[in-house]
Amino acid sequence: MKSFVGCLFLVIGVLPLAFAGHNYGEALSKSFLFYEAQRSGYLPHNQRVHWRGNSGLNDGKASGIDLVGGYYDAGDNVKFGLPMAFTITMMSWSILEYGRQMGASGELGHAMDAVKWGTDYLLKAHPEPYVLYGEVGDGNTDHFCWQRPEDMTTSRAAYRIDPNHPGSDLAGETAAAMAAASIVFRRYNPGYANELLNHAHQLFEFADKYRGKYDSSITVAQKYYRSVSGYADELLWAAAWLYKASNNQFYMNYLGRNGDALGGTGWSMTEFGWDVKYAGVQTLVSQILMSGKAGHNTLVFERYQQKAENFMCSCLGKGNRNAQKTPGGLIFRQRWNNMQFVTSASFLASVYSDYLTSAGKYLKCSSGYVSPNELLSFAKSQVDYILGDNPRATSYMVGYGSNYPRQVHHRGSSIVSIKVNPTFVTCRGGYATWYSRKASDPNLLTGAIVGGPDAYDNFADERDNYEQTEPATYNNAPLIGVLARLHAGHSGYNQLLPVVPAPKPVPKPAPRGKVTPAPRPRVLPVPANAHVAIQQRATSSWALNGKTYYRYSAIVTNKSAKTVKNLKLAISKLYGPLWGLTKYGDSFIFPAWQSSLPAGKSLEFVYIHTASPAIVSVSSYTLV
Repeated sequence: MKSFVGCLFLVIGVLPLAFAGHNYGEALSKSFLFYEAQRSGYLPHNQRVHWRGNSGLNDGKASGIDLVGGYYDAGDNVKFGLPMAFTITMMSWSILEYGRQMGASGELGHAMDAVKWGTDYLLKAHPEPYVLYGEVGDGNTDHFCWQRPEDMTTSRAAYRIDPNHPGSDLAGETAAAMAAASIVFRRYNPGYANELLNHAHQLFEFADKYRGKYDSSITVAQKYYRSVSGYADELLWAAAWLYKASNNQFYMNYLGRNGDALGGTGWSMTEFGWDVKYAGVQTLVSQILMSGKAGHNTLVFERYQQKAENFMCSCLGKGNRNAQKTPGGLIFRQRWNNMQFVTSASFLASVYSDYLTSAGKYLKCSSGYVSPNELLSFAKSQVDYILGDNPRATSYMVGYGSNYPRQVHHRGSSIVSIKVNPTFVTCRGGYATWYSRKASDPNLLTGAIVGGPDAYDNFADERDNYEQTEPATYNNAPLIGVLARLHAGHSGYNQLLPVVPAPKPVPKPAPRGKVTPAPRPRVLPVPANAHVAIQQRATSSWALNGKTYYRYSAIVTNKSAKTVKNLKLAISKLYGPLWGLTKYGDSFIFPAWQSSLPAGKSLEFVYIHTASPAIVSVSSYTLV
């Protein structure tokens, strides 16, 4: 699979500086193996987790619909629609932000396969505009049995929402998943991307028109995935993703008109996850605002951003209402599967850090201004804790490091593989033989992020300790983006916020006479003894709405034998956004991740506008 490139992945080359301590690339690779272990349905020929077999092959049959496929949510054999759709949304978001970094690691193909395994199922689950199947299997009967998925004898009933049994939260999240995934596949499989986007439009209309909580319609979900936050956050979440996917102004205006009524501008959150989406919506809206595309929605979007920044500040412990942390520094929200909140908060902090850096801004907390790099450092600290930098020196990713959970609360991994011993495992026999067994799992659930420690960093590696040893698909989904970001280090920094949307495909080439050549870059006069040289060139151009846009690259090189520090650049006749430098008063200085320029080294920054190259000059610097 080729690297995922395009307008969304505008990358600035800066001095390589990898993060040290953990092998984030290894952790990233193992995360995708976990998704292969969670697959339901007919396994593909390239399945790498060989201890799994086909399962759930009659799903949906009793209802006259094919619902084979998808993912089991955690350590059980039920397919729950709400957390599955959130998982797909977050995997897609991870790819959209850090797909190029995944490509450099050789993992982008696996990432896209993981998304498509989910979206293929979601498409099946949406057979009509106002019908969506939201669960296959029954948590009550499933939890009564301990069977590997290949043997399961539990109910495979299918449950749905429709106009008489609405579920705006489920339909909204599924719309968000399909919209986000449509962007992922737009370059490689445009037909599939369009299909996803069409379903997303329909699901949003369904969610908005027939409002109600899904667990009031699919009541069997109440004990397992109750929608405590209601559906208002999912309506905004879906609108934000549909705007990103379609660039349709209707969805941006929906966010503007409904921000107050649906809570997007009112709720300051300290959590983000499969139930509560407000912090995610607020982060997405902040990106729209910082990219200068909010238009007449600017004032409302600023209120969204204020709540987004409250979330970031609370994670850092610099807000008015801060997230609780363990003595070892891990965010702690609840006893049961706390890790889901850790990975999702880490992802939001990572992307918001990059959004701020792209816009040349700082985070505003009650304690003062905070650099974007501090947000990224927070995310790194949480990931490092997960991978073993904690008071117990335990990795909470199965198969990573040498000290990780061995008795995972997971039916498939805890029972001998059907390929090793095909003897049927009965419903209660699985509990007697395998669940109560005080030994390591026979199958390694590589890459799974388990529930994690308690509020005091304590952890018991016991299969019946489901609050701490059960994994979940939505634990890993945000983490894969952060792992890709950290593995790439500063050299993999992903610059975002293009000033214009991606150019639309043109059916036929424009006539030769219509082509506008790029303006010739100005050659700056540089004294013979100058220590800092600047070279500019136009690297691409495109026409949109009657205007020609140019992307300019500027290379700043230290030609001296010493290190340049305290560099200040003056830039005039700049009419668009700039990436790769930090705005400081009337000048531009080194980006947040860089404090100096060693002898002979260069840094690059870029900008986009419709004019000739900007005038860039060196105001001051020091040599050390």
